[in-house]
Formats: sequence, structure tokens, C-alpha cells
Amino acid sequence: MPVLPGAEPYRHEGGEISVLLCHGFTGSPQSLRPWAEYLAERGLTVSLPLLPGHGTRWEDLQLTGWQDWYAEVDRELRALRERSAQVFVAGLSMGGALALRLAAKHGDAIDGVVVVNPANKVHGLAAHALPVARHFVRTTKGIASDIAKEGSQELGYERVPLHAAHSLRHFFRVVDGELPQVTQPLLLLHSPQDHVVPPADSARVLSRVSSADVTEIVLEQSYHVATLDHDADRIFEESHAFMTRIATGLGKEGTAVGG
Repeated sequence: MPVLPGAEPYRHEGGEISVLLCHGFTGSPQSLRPWAEYLAERGLTVSLPLLPGHGTRWEDLQLTGWQDWYAEVDRELRALRERSAQVFVAGLSMGGALALRLAAKHGDAIDGVVVVNPANKVHGLAAHALPVARHFVRTTKGIASDIAKEGSQELGYERVPLHAAHSLRHFFRVVDGELPQVTQPLLLLHSPQDHVVPPADSARVLSRVSSADVTEIVLEQSYHVATLDHDADRIFEESHAFMTRIATGLGKEGTAVGG
């Protein structure tokens, strides 16, 4: 299937500092494209891959699982490590979970982690029905475009395939068990008004990681897809400042910052 216009992967060859950006479940690189371009304009090498089953039609996602999505970002990370002095991983929602697993598995090969509204669990009563329901119901309503900013839209599927959602639920359990292995500097930005991933997921991540250098920022003006919302510029600026600080070896922070 052809990739939807705007959902194409993005790559920019810049300097010795690289960043791998991971998009969310049922979404596409479009949700992170402005972030990727911001970092590229400041000289970073940027990779923003399109995850398998995404950016085409939901039927394609139905045929994939978390191992496919993780394998894609793992390959991209290894390619960046071959050409870069320092590498950061970042992600939105499920992309945040992917970034955290990369950090847990690759250790010192990753210099820092940035996550925006990271997902940690499939919530609600329906989640417990997934193992059985997925064999009788193919899809449920979509989760794309939870954005406060008028006129801003996320390019994502209108339906969520339940086989893929079941795999996602398993993936979150895997990542949750690995969070204590995350030791890198961490910047976590989250929205208190999020209709897809509750703030409890960010709190869970913060309570489980072993990072000594942790910065938490609250995005008061945005919903879930904050990278396309009112706080987008702040995300871009704070993440660039964080990466610059870590890359140049400046002092550690470990602060909580309000909106």
C-alpha cells in the first residue's frame, strides 16, 4: 500500500549528535515532523522512521505486532550509532515506550531520553476484554488527533485494530518491567489534560526508572499530541536544550518544572 501523503519517514544528515524520534500507535511521522525539522535546523542528525503497519491503512497495522515496531527503531538506532558520537532517543505516546525500551536495552549506547506523554498501559475495562474480543471484533474507534489547538490535525487511523491493540498491551507490560534498567538522563514532558494517555502513565515511568538526572515538565496548554499543540515550541526548545546540555557535559538538573 502507498504511504499516505505526509506520513513519510524523515531523515536528515547533520552533525555528530543524532536523535531517533519514535511516533505513536496508529499515528505516523507527521505528528513529529515539526520536531524533527526543528532539531535538523540546529545541526542534529535526525531519524524519524515510519513504523510497520502505520501510515497506510489500519488493515496493515492489524497484521503487525510490537516486535515489528520495536525492531524498526532498534535498526535505526544501530545505524545512528555507527555514524554518531552521541545518540538520543525520543518519542510520543507509544513512541515514548519504544524510546524507553531502547534505553533499557542499549544502556551506554544512548546518551539521553526525551518522552512526551509516554504510554505505559492500556486503560479501561475494554483492555481486559482484548484477548478474547479481538477474535470477534476487528476494530474500535480511533485515538488520533487529541489536540487542543484549533486547526491542528494528526494524521492517524480512524480505527484501532484490536489484534494490534492486544500486542500493544503486552508491549507495555514488557517495557514496564524494564523501566528500572533506564539509567540515562531523562526529560519527560506530559499534559495534565490528555484524553488518550492519563498522567498516571507519566507518574509510573518517573517512579520506575533509575535515572539520576530527571527533568519533568508539565504541558498545561496541550492534549495528547502535544507535538502539534500549543506547547509544541516548548517541547522543541526544551528537548534541544536538554540534548545540548548532555552532549556538552554540563551540570545535571533533576528538577520538576510547571507549566
